[in-house]
Amino acid sequence: MLKKRDSVQVSEDIDTLLGENIKVTGKIEGKGNLRIDGNVNGDIDYDGDIVIGDSGTIVGNVKGHAISVGGTVHGNITSGAKLSLLPSAFVKGDVNVASFVIHEEAKFEGNCKMDLPESFTNKIDNEE
Repeated sequence: MLKKRDSVQVSEDIDTLLGENIKVTGKIEGKGNLRIDGNVNGDIDYDGDIVIGDSGTIVGNVKGHAISVGGTVHGNITSGAKLSLLPSAFVKGDVNVASFVIHEEAKFEGNCKMDLPESFTNKIDNEE
């Protein structure tokens, strides 16, 4: 079930929460679902979904499955599924994603590389 907090829709199945008053320096690794409303100065490598709330700020690279950004990320983002930039999001860095949604008023400065599904790649190869 989803509930709305700020402008970010989140799953109630959050395994780890870094609240607004938390500041982390260093790499975060783990699995499950992660929500960040505080500040992280370091890379995040998570085997699961990541939600960066409106007050969340990341200075470092972010890697996860489905990633939703409502706050600020200064670093590269790699998503194995979908990356969503919500209206309050600011991302400065390159993204490598399977699916990319940028909502109106979100800010993105960087390059985007989308991994094409194998079925689409095969279709292009057959047309040549």
